[in-house]
Amino acid sequence: MPTTRLDRTRVARVALDLLNETGLDGLTLRAIAQRLDVKAPALYWHFKDKQALLDEMATEMLRRMTADLEGGPDDGWEAALTSAMRTLRGHLLRYRDGAKVYSGTHFTDTSYAAPMEAQLHRLTRAGFTPSAAARAWLTAYSYTIGYVIEEQAGGDYDLAARAERLKDHPLAAAAGEELFRGRETGFEAGLTAVVTGISTTLRPSRPN
Repeated sequence: MPTTRLDRTRVARVALDLLNETGLDGLTLRAIAQRLDVKAPALYWHFKDKQALLDEMATEMLRRMTADLEGGPDDGWEAALTSAMRTLRGHLLRYRDGAKVYSGTHFTDTSYAAPMEAQLHRLTRAGFTPSAAARAWLTAYSYTIGYVIEEQAGGDYDLAARAERLKDHPLAAAAGEELFRGRETGFEAGLTAVVTGISTTLRPSRPN
């Protein structure tokens, strides 16, 4: 029987499917090899270690979201940047531990270049210097990835028990409702604060 050729992209795709079943801690080269019906050493022709595999998985995730990140509203940089971060969050949430896999990796191709170029072009066209545009993109990008890491790690939180433990610290206790409920509205509120801060601190003032 003919078999599908084993390559880096195929391995990464199977690994992403398996990720949703096992989570990052349970994802091993051995488990991926079993799913591919090959011996584990066969994967080392393509990946020297698990980190190399994670790099390829993150790149495959990015390939899948590239068109969505590159597009977006044409009615201003704020709307475009906000839309891109919503897209990034939505894609990361498709995978169990998706943000952990995505963060801290090195992309294995230039899939990231087109969406980054499009967003930086919008920002510079709106008056940002190239360096300020890069900082603006990184700030929103880092907020989004960090938020999703916490979101995916949080699970269900017993706020009543938390409030009881913190009864001597009433403000910290009351903060639990904001911190651990309404992830969607919480993300939107934080993203608005980030974009507003970018506008205030990074965009040069334009003369009237």
